[in-house]
Amino acid sequence: MNEPLRLQKFLAQCGLASRRHAEEMIRQGRITVDGITITEMGAKITPGMQIVCLDGAPITLEEKPLTLLLNKPKGYVTTLSDPQGRPIVTSLLHGITARVFPVGRLDLDTEGALILTNDGMLAESIQHPRHEIKKSYEALVRGRPTGPGLSRLEKGIILEGKKTFPATLVIVKKMPQSTLVKITIHEGRKRQVKKMFAAIGNPVLSLKRIAYGQLFLGDLPTGAYKILSVKDLKKIFL
Repeated sequence: MNEPLRLQKFLAQCGLASRRHAEEMIRQGRITVDGITITEMGAKITPGMQIVCLDGAPITLEEKPLTLLLNKPKGYVTTLSDPQGRPIVTSLLHGITARVFPVGRLDLDTEGALILTNDGMLAESIQHPRHEIKKSYEALVRGRPTGPGLSRLEKGIILEGKKTFPATLVIVKKMPQSTLVKITIHEGRKRQVKKMFAAIGNPVLSLKRIAYGQLFLGDLPTGAYKILSVKDLKKIFL
């Protein structure tokens, strides 16, 4: 007989979302168990013995975990639907029939590495602050950042009342009116990289995420994806 699971853990294992997002679904009253709406976090269910539905549609455990690395183009939203009708990242996953969801987000005008998975536990591990997953970006910024300005970002600056953790910065290329900078952080605040460079007077002109940990985008074409192996997944946590 299957062991009982907390409802949010079951939803994560079904590949609907990370456990954190699954909790939001429960609070919103979108989940029913045997026809009863559940809104509290303490509920447990026994997989295979009870009928769990999301918005009225039955859900089951995914048989095989699947994780992808997508080179997200600009102009795509990292949600599973968009009321404004903008293109969504999952529309790029031609040939993928499994239900996967984005791990974290990239702004509409930001491109680059985006992980999608049906493994809610993996998503939780990548996003949880305690794992300090490093994310590297190439930021094309206006002008030429000064040494003191870069030093501020490396040590941490105050953004919206809270200090950022230290960042690693490398000047990649200097141009007459702009500079290409590689920046590595392990936080995930909304629009953080853009706000950091704006704070030192060098606003971001374009932004591309190039790596999670030691898992690099490499030469993956824009709009293309690859299926990640166990070896690839280990690189995320290095």
